Amino acid sequence: MNGQNRKDVFPGLEVEIVLKADQKTGKLTRGIVKDILTNSSTHPHGIKVRLTDGQIGRVQVIHAK
Repeated sequence: MNGQNRKDVFPGLEVEIVLKADQKTGKLTRGIVKDILTNSSTHPHGIKVRLTDGQIGRVQVIHAK
């Protein structure tokens, strides 16, 4: 799962996101999803989420529990 489908992302899920400031470098930030910010069912660059620590970015990697 690559984080492009909204149905695969839900609060409490451990993910890696790319922050807006890190889009050029591709640096990933790991955290737990707090809120889903993308309304559409899919997004080619990843579903936008807010992590529990407040950081916002697009999901690149989903870690299975």
